[in-house]
Amino acid sequence: MPNKLLPDAAIAERLAGALPAWRRAGSAITRLRRTANWTESMRLANAISALAEAADHHPDLAISYASLAITLTTHDAGGITAADLDLATRIEPLLATP
Repeated sequence: MPNKLLPDAAIAERLAGALPAWRRAGSAITRLRRTANWTESMRLANAISALAEAADHHPDLAISYASLAITLTTHDAGGITAADLDLATRIEPLLATP
């Protein structure tokens, strides 16, 4: 069954509730995580990669020396689906600041 786009209200509710650090950016949701250094950025990117592979849903990652930007959208649906919000929910604990 293909992913269905979520209504704007459902997206806003989920972001405000369980995912307050995530932001809507048009047809995607995004999260910026500042890191201490390149090693931490890569550690997070690799951990996210493992979750993405398990979910068969892959974010765009922009890796910098001291930050990691994550963008989730469902390309074949043309926007935000439950798959995006579910993966964001699984990613979030990895991003918790120690």
